[in-house]
Amino acid sequence: MAELKKGAKAPAFSLPDQDGKTVQLADFHGQKLLLYFYPKADTPGCTVQACSIRDAMPDLKSLGIAAVGISPDQPKQQKKFAAKHRLSFPLLSDPDHKTAEAYGAWGEKSMYGKKFQGIVRSSFLLDEEGRIVQAWYKVSPQDTVPLAKEALAGLK
Repeated sequence: MAELKKGAKAPAFSLPDQDGKTVQLADFHGQKLLLYFYPKADTPGCTVQACSIRDAMPDLKSLGIAAVGISPDQPKQQKKFAAKHRLSFPLLSDPDHKTAEAYGAWGEKSMYGKKFQGIVRSSFLLDEEGRIVQAWYKVSPQDTVPLAKEALAGLK
């Protein structure tokens, strides 16, 4: 799938969160959104990424940014992950990876020499109108928040 570029309209989504509530991109109209895709709940890299976003939420909120994580995990797994790490933002379930594909966050990966399809850890900063301010593919878990803040600073 093609990577999204700055200025592109973010693909719409409607997915269940960790509590089974449907969350849509349209729910965030009028505010900035840090949207990120991660491979699997409660794995080391995904935990680092989610906890860094959790820890940055006061700063992000003061900048008018909401956060949403998306993975192929089922809501039950997302709920355990959110509870264990006190995550205060929606974790959405995309088991058929259609949303990940629409964002270019699904592709070929390699582990121990074996190739397979999976989530390409990616994050996106969206503006109030749902347009891509910046997209990061193959982002390091600890870089998600600093890159978003840096991109936001560049808007001022």
